[in-house]
Amino acid sequence: MATELNDDRTYRVVRNDEDQYSIWWAERDLPAGWTAEGTEGTREQCLSRIAEVWTDMRPRSLRERMEADAA
Repeated sequence: MATELNDDRTYRVVRNDEDQYSIWWAERDLPAGWTAEGTEGTREQCLSRIAEVWTDMRPRSLRERMEADAA
């Protein structure tokens, strides 16, 4: 079992249709409902990318509903 200290696997950043992000091992098939965002690297690199792009934790459907209500 890999620990964070000796984890040499390659990960990829994945996103679902609600614009929620996660990381997934690059050598594994993506789970249903998730697509590759385009970033691959170490666990730390992928988590850093997620921190950079996922600034609003609300699911997309909630954001859209709130924006429609405000209009």
